[in-house]
Amino acid sequence: MAKLLVVDDEVAMRRLIRMNLSDEYEIVDTGEPEHALALALEHKPDAILLDLRMPKYSGFELCQMFTSFGSTQLIPVLVISGEAGSSTKEFCRGLGVAGYFEKPVDFAALRAQLAEFLQTRRRERRGESRVKLRVPLKLTGTDVRGKQFAVLTMSENIGPSSFLCATNVEMEADSTVEVHILSGGQLAGRARIVRSDYQDSQYPRYACRFIEKAENWVLN
Repeated sequence: MAKLLVVDDEVAMRRLIRMNLSDEYEIVDTGEPEHALALALEHKPDAILLDLRMPKYSGFELCQMFTSFGSTQLIPVLVISGEAGSSTKEFCRGLGVAGYFEKPVDFAALRAQLAEFLQTRRRERRGESRVKLRVPLKLTGTDVRGKQFAVLTMSENIGPSSFLCATNVEMEADSTVEVHILSGGQLAGRARIVRSDYQDSQYPRYACRFIEKAENWVLN
């Protein structure tokens, strides 16, 4: 059974999540955000559900900690918050959050998002860690409408055979792109889109894995 870590200072919210998800997931929860990192390291959850407004630690601080710390950066973080502003959602996306759900939670949509993450992780089973590194890239390919594109972007993190980036081009999962390192314009290889997040935002985020890679890639 997959495991979720729930971090929310509201007892009622933690209880509601348990009621709706415990049939499919093992739930580890805490109302004390200062313990969240230790629990993540101990239990190695498949995903983290995180409130934003909590005492002592804010959810924003925890987001940054989870998505930048080497031992937790591959765990998808989904924010569950009463804040509905688009600026808050975009800020969370910039911190590396994989999904954003407003309260009251649409649990059907949350289940679907969690199932997609777990399917992707099983399919990828990537055996490499990524480091938070911003590298200017140019991607060329065909979007969901069959239109050719060439777009500049910046990686959010990279691995020896993969990278994560955001772009305003809508791309299909399993499609391929050519990747150029912008400094020098050198071809780094061809990559497959293995996961997409924030499809309803202006800048969807894409996890890409090389299927052909040149020797000039940043990490080898």
